[in-house]
Amino acid sequence: MTGFVFSEKPIGIERGEGVSLYDTDDREYLDFGASYACAPVGHCHPEVLAATTEQLETLTYVQASYPNAARTALYDSLADVAPGDVDRVWLCNSGTEANEAALKFARHATGRPEIVATMQGFHGRTMGSLATTWEDAYRAGFGPLAGGVEFVPYGDGEAMREAVDAETAAVIVEPVQGEGGVNPAPTAYLETVREATAAAGAAMILDEIQTGLGRTGTLWAADGHGVVPDVLTTAKGLGSGLPVGATLVREWIAAEAGDHGSTFSGGPVVSAAAGATLDVIEREGLPAHAADVGDYLVSGLRETLGDAVREVRGEGLLVGVEVKRGANPVLRDLAMEHRILALPAGRSVVRLLPPLTVEREHADRVIDALEAIVA
Repeated sequence: MTGFVFSEKPIGIERGEGVSLYDTDDREYLDFGASYACAPVGHCHPEVLAATTEQLETLTYVQASYPNAARTALYDSLADVAPGDVDRVWLCNSGTEANEAALKFARHATGRPEIVATMQGFHGRTMGSLATTWEDAYRAGFGPLAGGVEFVPYGDGEAMREAVDAETAAVIVEPVQGEGGVNPAPTAYLETVREATAAAGAAMILDEIQTGLGRTGTLWAADGHGVVPDVLTTAKGLGSGLPVGATLVREWIAAEAGDHGSTFSGGPVVSAAAGATLDVIEREGLPAHAADVGDYLVSGLRETLGDAVREVRGEGLLVGVEVKRGANPVLRDLAMEHRILALPAGRSVVRLLPPLTVEREHADRVIDALEAIVA
C-alpha cells in the first residue's frame, strides 16, 4: 500500500446501488454516510449514469472558454433553482474551491481585507478556505495561513454584529455546521448575519457544500430560513460523486469578481452528471422526502435512545447523535456488527446523512442498531 493521505477502513467497497454499498465479498452495507453527502440520489442512479455515459461517448473535456451544451445547461439549471437573485454561476471541482472562489470574489468586489468566520466552522482544506476553518487539528503545521480572518461564536448574533464593520469583505457561515458537530443555526441568527452584512456593505457567504441539494428538507437550507445570501457555495452531491462544485453569486459580486479561473471548470462530463442529479432531485421531490424521513428518524432516535445519548439534532437528513463516549467506537460497531456506514462529526457525534432516497424502514434499521449499541 503506497497511499498515505487517508487512514483506510477495513471494508473494501466494490460497488453501490441505491442506498446500499457492497464490499469485495458482496456483503451489503446500508450507506448512512453517502461519502459525506456525495450520493443524494443514491448510488449509480440510472439517469445520472445515462447522462454521464452519453457525454463520455461524445466529448470528455473542453475548456470553459468554449461553449458546451452540458455546461451551459448546468449554468441555467443552477440559476433557475438559486435562492432569490443569487443566479450568476462559477463552476469548479470541489467544495473548498467553491469557497476559495467565494472569498476571492467578496474581497475583490468590496475592496476590503477582512473575513468573519465562526467557531466550529469548516469550510475546506486549501489555504484560503482553511484560514476560515476553526479547528486547530485541520490547521496545525500549515501556517502561516491567509490573514484577516476573525472568528466569532456560532449562533451569537450580538458577537456577529460587533465583528462586522467597514473593513469586512464577507461573513462565511454554514446554515448547519457539519464537521463542527451537526449544529443547526436558528433562523434569527441567519437573519442577523444577513442584516449585519447588508448594513456594512459586506457579502454574506452561505456555505451549503453539505446542506444544499435537498439535504435539510428544502433544496437549499437558505430556502428553509427565508434568507437570501450574496454568495452560495455548493458541491458534495452535485455531481453524484463526480468532482464538481459551484459558487453562485448576486450580480453586484459577479460584476466586480475580478480574474479567476480553473482549467477544469465545469467539464462536460461532470456538468452532465450534475444536470441529471439536479433534475432527479427536483422531479422526484427529494427535498420534501428528506424532510419527512428526517423527521421520522430524529423522532425515533429521541424516543428510543432517550437518556442513553446526550442529544439528537439536525435538519432533514443531516442528523447528529451526540453519544456519551467517543463516536468512533459507535461507528465501528455500526459498520462491523450491523453493516451500517455512518460518519463522525467531531469526537462525540455520530453523523447520519444518507442518500435522500432512503425510506422509513431504513431509518428503523439505524434506530434499532444504535439502540443495541448505546442503550
